[in-house]
Amino acid sequence: MGELNSAGVKDEDITVIFACGTHRAVRPDEAERLLGPEVLKRVKVLSHDCEAPDHVYIGDTSFGNKVEVNKIFAEADVRILTGDVGLHYYAGYGGGRKSVLPGVSSASSIQFNHAMLLHPKARMGVLDGNPVHEDMMEAARLADVDFILNVVQNARHELVRAFAGDLEEAFLKGVELVDRIYKVPIEEKADVVVVSSGGHPHDIDLYQAYKGIHAALEAVRDGGAIVAVAECPEGHGHKVFYEWMTRYKTLEEMEERIKAKFVLGGHKAYYIMKALEKVHIILVSAMPSEQVRDVFRLEPARTAQEGLEKALKLVGRDASVLVMTHGNITLPTPV
Repeated sequence: MGELNSAGVKDEDITVIFACGTHRAVRPDEAERLLGPEVLKRVKVLSHDCEAPDHVYIGDTSFGNKVEVNKIFAEADVRILTGDVGLHYYAGYGGGRKSVLPGVSSASSIQFNHAMLLHPKARMGVLDGNPVHEDMMEAARLADVDFILNVVQNARHELVRAFAGDLEEAFLKGVELVDRIYKVPIEEKADVVVVSSGGHPHDIDLYQAYKGIHAALEAVRDGGAIVAVAECPEGHGHKVFYEWMTRYKTLEEMEERIKAKFVLGGHKAYYIMKALEKVHIILVSAMPSEQVRDVFRLEPARTAQEGLEKALKLVGRDASVLVMTHGNITLPTPV
C-alpha cells in the first residue's frame, strides 16, 4: 500500500479482490484478519464470484479454454497478484498464475481447466507438461498481469522469503525454494509407507488428511500399502466428497463427472479411487469403521500398530517400511 501511495496511487483508486475461484466469498472477519482493519477502511474490497454474469472474455489458451475474468480486474489499469507458492494436487504448485485462473475467472473457464486434472502430468510438484499449470499460465498472460508478489512459508506458516516481479520468473523462483524445502529424495519406493498427515488441525477430517495419503503415493510401490495415521475427529469433512464416494462406484464414472462438471470436493473422491487401483490404504482414525470401509473403501484400524500389522499381512512381513512424519507438507521424490 505504501509503495502504491508513494507512486501517486490514491487509496480510492485501489481495489483488493479476493481471488476465491469456486470457493465461497471471504467473510468480513476473515477479510479483517487477512488485510488488517486499517487497510479495510482505506480501499475497496470484494470477493470474486465465479458465477457473476459480467465476466470479460480476454482470449483463448492453446488448450481451447475461453478465458473470462472478473470485470473489475479486467478493466483495471494495473493488475498485481499476491499469494503464496506451495505444492498443489494437480496444478503442480499454488501461487503466481493461479490468482487469475481459477482465482478471478468464470465458472466455465475454471471447469475447462480443472477437468484436465485427469491428465497423468497433472501432479503435485510437476510443471513440465502439466496442462493444468500451462493453461493457467497462458490465462494469466492473457490477463496482462503487471506484477506479482508471492511468498513461501514454512510448516509453521512463517514467511521464509518473498519473490516479486515478473509473472513467470518470480513464481518459478518461489517454486525452486519450495522444492528445496519440501521435496525429500528417496532412493527407492517402499512396500509399506506409514504416514502422518501432520496432526491437528491437518487431520481434523479425512478431506484434510488425504493430503498425507496423496504424498505417500509417491513413496510406495504399486501393490504396496499405505498406513495413514489421521484422527479425523470431525469425520469425512466434506459433503461433496462423501456424496461422490456413495454415488459413484467406479473410477470411470468419476472421470466422466469431472469432465462434465468439476465440483470442489469431488476431486478428493477421484484421487482416493485412483489410489486404490494401485495400493492398499489402511486408515488409522476415530471414524466409524463401517464408514471407513463401506463408504470410503479403506481398511479401518484403531492404532498405528494395528494398521502396520494389517499392512504386513497384505504385503509380507519382510516388507520395507518408510515412515513419513509430516505427510501434509513433504513430497517424496525418487532419485
